[in-house]
Amino acid sequence: MKKIFIITSIALTAFVLIQCEDVSSEEDSQDVSIAFDMRLPVDSNGYYHLTLKKDANSWQTIHRVDGVVTDESGPVFYQRITWESNLYWYLGDTLGYIVKRALSDDVVYVSYDTIYITGFNGMEVPTSNAVSYSNSDGEISNMIAPVKSMEGDTLLLTAYYDDNHATFGIVLD
Repeated sequence: MKKIFIITSIALTAFVLIQCEDVSSEEDSQDVSIAFDMRLPVDSNGYYHLTLKKDANSWQTIHRVDGVVTDESGPVFYQRITWESNLYWYLGDTLGYIVKRALSDDVVYVSYDTIYITGFNGMEVPTSNAVSYSNSDGEISNMIAPVKSMEGDTLLLTAYYDDNHATFGIVLD
């Protein structure tokens, strides 16, 4: 029994050593670059400008930022990009509401109850999604969503990838 344990132990150690011997590849050592497309007009100082929605029914202005990740051999698949914004806003007590509807005997939708979603007072809401990954064509997207009360502020959007980062100033008009 003791010999079997020793043989198994040696085999397991050899297996681990073989598996851990070389985990890097040429692909991992290549530098990636990202061509960002903010999809916004830029001024002479290099700041982008996003016009916020001003109608009474819109609190947030949703905007998509795009980019393409490449290395020496072309598009990079599954590249992680971490996003960060300097602007946040806070929820009040009520997040929203749900209106329950059903069909009447005359096959007409009728509203019969409203449920308010509460208990979110003081929760911090970021103006940017946190992470995106490139697809097989190297394409990335990120959604930003500043709110009305941020008009006149400058949103600093930063993308982190590998050991690099890029920051973009977006003036909220």
